[in-house]
Formats: sequence, structure tokens, C-alpha cells
Amino acid sequence: MNAGKDFFTLANALSAVRLACAPACAWAVLAGEVELAAGAFVLAVVTDMADGPVARRRGEASALGGLIDHGVDALFCTTVVAALAAKSIAPTILPILIAAAFLQYAADSRALTGRPLRASRLGRYNGIAYYALAGIPVVRDGLGLAWPVDALVLGLGWLLAATTAGSMWNRLRARLGR
Repeated sequence: MNAGKDFFTLANALSAVRLACAPACAWAVLAGEVELAAGAFVLAVVTDMADGPVARRRGEASALGGLIDHGVDALFCTTVVAALAAKSIAPTILPILIAAAFLQYAADSRALTGRPLRASRLGRYNGIAYYALAGIPVVRDGLGLAWPVDALVLGLGWLLAATTAGSMWNRLRARLGR
């Protein structure tokens, strides 16, 4: 495997843009810069939707690219959800669970050995839900909407924390052969 060839790709550049959006979006959430937060969030989603198809179309898909993509997703969601938790819009435990679930996912997949990541169905749905949970209040506030209210977002966050813990438990049980 040529690490340079696998690393310096257009898809990874798109992931790098998303990586830069993480602190920008989190700072904007904390500072009340709702339009900036919404713009950074939308840019992150667009780059996330584009990087996989770009990699496949250009013949640049790799295990390293998958790890970068999923790692940046986890970092983006962890960072933005942490900002929301600081404003009492998301459970404080959720960003910790997001980070722990990704680390477990990468370790279980043995991703650092060049193997592709192995997603569970619940883990895949949780990954989508992390973006949705982060995006609901960010986009809502950016558009000046009043619904859904923070209490609903917080409740959904607790549900997502429970499904994340469940996914981690299932992955651990599978790894232990139970």
C-alpha cells in the first residue's frame, strides 16, 4: 500500500474541509453565531455526502480513506454535540459515547492494520442520528425556527445515548463470542 497515494486524495481533502468545519461549527454554536453554525454544518454534510462517491469514481477508495472519513465524522459530531451539551441542548454523556463508540468501532475492525471498518446496522443508524441530532438545533436556529424545542432535542439525545451504549455493548458481546 502506498500511504501517500492513499492519503493525498480529493476525497480526503473533502474530509479535511469537514474537519475544519468541526471547531468552526462548535465555536459558532457556543458564541450564538447561528448563521455561521448552520453554514458550517451544511458544508460538513455536503462534504460527507460527496467524499465516498468521489473516492469511488476516481478509484481512490481505500481502508485508510474509510478510516479518515469515519474518524472525521466522529470528531465533527463529538465536537458539535459537545457544544450543544454545553448549552444543555444535548446530554453531556453523548459526546463521550460518540467518541468511545468510534474508538471501539475502529479497534474492533482493526482499522490501523489497513482492514476496512466493519459497521453494525445499529452503529450505522447511530452515525446518521449523530448528524441529525447535531443538525436539528443548528439548522433550526440558523433558519430562525422555533421548533423542535430544545427539550425534544435533549430527549432524542438521551435516546441516542441509550442506543449508542446498546450498540457498544452488542459489539463487545460479539467480540467476546457471546
